[in-house]
Amino acid sequence: MAPALASTTIAIWATARPVGLMNKYIMIGPQGSGKGTQAQLLSKRYGFVHISIGQIFRWHVANHTKLGSRVMRITEQGNLVSDEIVEEVVRDRLEMHDWRYGFVLDGFPRTAAQAAYLFENWNLDRAIYLDLDDSLVSDRVMKRARQGEGSGFTKRADDNPAALRRRLSQYHMKTQPLLSEFAERGMLLRVDASLSIEEVFRKIAKGLHLAGGNENSAVLPA
Repeated sequence: MAPALASTTIAIWATARPVGLMNKYIMIGPQGSGKGTQAQLLSKRYGFVHISIGQIFRWHVANHTKLGSRVMRITEQGNLVSDEIVEEVVRDRLEMHDWRYGFVLDGFPRTAAQAAYLFENWNLDRAIYLDLDDSLVSDRVMKRARQGEGSGFTKRADDNPAALRRRLSQYHMKTQPLLSEFAERGMLLRVDASLSIEEVFRKIAKGLHLAGGNENSAVLPA
């Protein structure tokens, strides 16, 4: 069901393997903070499986499935897909157990109910929080909307000012409060997402104690 990963504009040197086994990470951050990009980089360098909930939903939309039609109506209005739908998609994907070295879950959880589902069913290692100011979120998302796929950006149905304002409002109301719980559990890794892609990746790798976190050559532009 899950689509293939989109190509990335970042070239990674030799793939490194994490010290531990079955590392289970989640990416949290507002739209445009680079969750998908960083999850793909972790996947390529360390062998984790990148599980993008948004990408799975976009596959359904592109293939005109019933689920895709429901998701499109919701996201075009700038709203979040219901917990029940998202949890079902996540459960089905994780139960494939194709993540030998672990996974990076991108786009989940976004609500307290979704976080509770993860805590009850999966032994998570860390929550990676990509912190980005709303003004920079708007700049990045509108740039993606203007340039579209031809320049390496993926134009989405909710890449418009009205939908973005609603998404940010829901993010601050429903998702950002989850950070305190992850912090209390000692799981939260905060990274300044306004930095370059390379610097963000190095800080994530260092914070997770993964090989290459201090290497200047960990990530190179294509």
